[in-house]
Amino acid sequence: MLTRLSPLTQLSALLRTTDLPLAQHWQIVDEIFRDWTSRPELRDDLRRHLDSLSPDEASAVLERSRETTTHFAWCLLDCPTDPFSVWLHEYKAPKDWRAGYADSVHNHRYHFCTTILRGNYVHERYSTLRDQLSGLITSVRLRRRTLCQTGSVGVMYADEFHRIPEATEGTMTFLVKSRPVSEFSLSYDPKTGIGHRHIPVEVRLGDLAGRI
Repeated sequence: MLTRLSPLTQLSALLRTTDLPLAQHWQIVDEIFRDWTSRPELRDDLRRHLDSLSPDEASAVLERSRETTTHFAWCLLDCPTDPFSVWLHEYKAPKDWRAGYADSVHNHRYHFCTTILRGNYVHERYSTLRDQLSGLITSVRLRRRTLCQTGSVGVMYADEFHRIPEATEGTMTFLVKSRPVSEFSLSYDPKTGIGHRHIPVEVRLGDLAGRI
């Protein structure tokens, strides 16, 4: 009897077929991702995968996952030898959003591909101006505003800036992320006009002793 492969096993196998460094050739991931997520049974396959997790597998997912100001980021797969990780983002009800990173104008330290499994959100792309000395964002200009609905697929590169100002309750997205290609990311709050640099804790660890 044939055993049905996990959807994450299927996708990972496809992403591992190229010998190129994926972070430098993310357009290849985008092509694979768009083709693979076009299957109508994707949601059912992911649902079955989550329902079949063993207690140890479920604990591992919980340990890798985190809560943000706007959504729960569930890390479904993160094998250290892979140049990618796989996530589900579950957006909170609008009344539970707090001001933070996702609804600011920001970029990421990594590239990613995403598709909306259910619900919808408003997605805005921006161009930015930065201070020559600090490197922080000083102003932004809206380039495009799109209502992305169930089935929408997109790609974001680490040097691109965007914002998700609103999402319907229950919106869920499926993502593949590259490994970090930058040590920090930037954000800009349109309400206050203040820019920030975000350096993750793991990058700061190497200099921690010198800061004591």
